[in-house]
Amino acid sequence: MKINHNYYLDLAFNLAKINLGKTKMNPAVGCVIVKNGSVISSGFTSVGGRPHAEYNALNRNLNFNNADLYVTMEPCTHYGLTKPCTDLIKKKGIKNVYYSFDDVDYRTSKKAVLTLKKEKIRVFKKNSSKHLDFYKSYFINKNRQLPYIDAKIAISKDYFTINKKKKWITNFYSRLRGHLIRSRYDSIISTATTINKDNALLNNRINGFDLNKPDLIIIDIKLKIKKKIRLFNLSNKRKILIVTSSSNNNKISYFKKKGIKFIKIKSLTNRNDFLDLLKLFKKKGYNRTLVEAGLTFLNTLVKNKIITNLYIFQSPYKLGKFGKNNAPISLLKQKKLIKKIKVNLYEDSLYKIRIK
Repeated sequence: MKINHNYYLDLAFNLAKINLGKTKMNPAVGCVIVKNGSVISSGFTSVGGRPHAEYNALNRNLNFNNADLYVTMEPCTHYGLTKPCTDLIKKKGIKNVYYSFDDVDYRTSKKAVLTLKKEKIRVFKKNSSKHLDFYKSYFINKNRQLPYIDAKIAISKDYFTINKKKKWITNFYSRLRGHLIRSRYDSIISTATTINKDNALLNNRINGFDLNKPDLIIIDIKLKIKKKIRLFNLSNKRKILIVTSSSNNNKISYFKKKGIKFIKIKSLTNRNDFLDLLKLFKKKGYNRTLVEAGLTFLNTLVKNKIITNLYIFQSPYKLGKFGKNNAPISLLKQKKLIKKIKVNLYEDSLYKIRIK
């Protein structure tokens, strides 16, 4: 019987998505173990990055002898805080290992094949066009020492980003999907202008997704954020950082007493300023960041080639005279809405646009 290896690797990638954005410096990996044509175990990288997916799948009282292991990225071969996954694979008697991506960490990169073959374990690399972008954020983190930046925005059929009559442009199902997207990032960037205007919380409000909230980074160069907004009165606060050039010590002291951290910068006007700031974010442990801000800030990021992908939620309705934009929409209009994500948002649509 012919084995559909891509089927099992697809299962592994679905598992890897569970903690995407929550594994710190480690890649989010999924692992599936198959024996006699049946999946007998599975695992994914834990929150914080450890244990690894292979450990979580193999650390069970099962007979793994002669089983096949499918994993999204080659197993690690180096000793760090834990033993190499290749040691456990050898110990458990795995016969074949199938994986999709080579690791870019120099301690492991392309070494699993040699290590496992010495133990008579066959290793096969299976490329999949379906998952080409899955580790793009991890590769940027490792190769460029920068966080991976995506953004999302909602627009009407006639490309307005503000509804003058209602708070929302898109529907309830789009907003739920927005929360799911947030859950795959370790931090959210917004601006004081957006938060002041919308009194936004920018957290996850879906049952099961609210335990590991992404940290919030507020770009507020002149420190205009209001003191009396919902964001600062939540009992279950997550970490909040404010990026500012302000020397308003009274206001800074007020927010510091609420546990809010500050990043002081001189300016944020060009690409180099943004790259310097992103390097600071990376040093603080942020690897996957989602931008949720108004059109003015979004245009700035697009012009400076900071964003990798843009999620666009589009309503099927035109706003006409009830629509408004606080900045030119021309940059968004240049992006062809072709790559539609297959998800049921009822009348709304969701697109993922590659920016760079």
